[in-house]
Amino acid sequence: MPCLLSIETSCDETSAAVLSGSGDAVALESLVILSQDVHRVFGGVVPELASRAHVTSIVPVVERALADAGRPMREIDAIAVTYAPGLVGALLVGVSFAKGLAYARGIPVVAVHHLEGHVFAQSLEHAAAVPPFTLLLVSGGHTLIADVPAWGEYTVLGRTRDDAAGEAFDKVAKLLDLPYPGGPHLERLARTGTPGRIRFPRPMLHGGQQTGDRDYYDVSFSGLKTAVKLAIDDLRASGGEWRADVALGFQDALVETLAEKTARAARAFGRGRIVLGGGVACNGALFEAVSVRATKSVASVYAPSPRLATDNAAMIARAGLFRLERGDVAGLDLNAYAARPLPGRAAA
Repeated sequence: MPCLLSIETSCDETSAAVLSGSGDAVALESLVILSQDVHRVFGGVVPELASRAHVTSIVPVVERALADAGRPMREIDAIAVTYAPGLVGALLVGVSFAKGLAYARGIPVVAVHHLEGHVFAQSLEHAAAVPPFTLLLVSGGHTLIADVPAWGEYTVLGRTRDDAAGEAFDKVAKLLDLPYPGGPHLERLARTGTPGRIRFPRPMLHGGQQTGDRDYYDVSFSGLKTAVKLAIDDLRASGGEWRADVALGFQDALVETLAEKTARAARAFGRGRIVLGGGVACNGALFEAVSVRATKSVASVYAPSPRLATDNAAMIARAGLFRLERGDVAGLDLNAYAARPLPGRAAA
């Protein structure tokens, strides 16, 4: 059975993991994730700082992953690395390191698409989270709904037309004077809000939509953000305590939109499984909303733990094993890209 070392440096986490196995029978032997707290000072990721931090962190992170797995480099059969999408400077650190190490050891490099890693993440914790299923991928930079009939086959049904769900969470959190990254802080604040006290419109969600309409699966959150900002401006002038109610009203609007659109996809394709991926996938309100709708269509819902929902090398290793077993290995001319379509992607 092959044993992979994987590297993830697409944004502000330097991560490495070791995974062994074949097919869906795999063992995650180690996972190391080093987050860059420096970005909290700026309220968002600074690309140049992220790249520099990866340069100083990648060697000790990889060494720790190998040590935790009890594996010397001679037992590693291939190196999987994220090559797209992400911050180019950050990605180049991981890609360059992976290529150099693979060349020195005479082993192949496997190029992994970051989003495909998120598709595979849940299968590391839930044996049943395998195709066919409906996918809702929600992160700081991406939001899409897809039908996944098999590994490597992705029919993208809907996507965000502007802001990603995670980006909307962070921006609204900033309006509420919450720390970065804002998603978890906003979720905690929303738990103390009064349901229904403040209600925001559900973007691109109305009863007249039908299969085939351009907006049937797509989402948009820029208008929701604007509505929240205008409400906050009015509430600041009126005084009183309103932040928790705004947080809850915003979260309810975003979550209900995503849950309903995902349920539509599951019903349309007759899928008995719904898989959530990406950093926002561990939001409790989102999981509950999707689960409520899934119960009506007799579907099971799977979401990753926070550790595997964030950017991590374990998911890259799992996707990398799939690619390696298909013979999809990269040459030493592998480059990093800020944007690349999901492999096997087809628009519905």
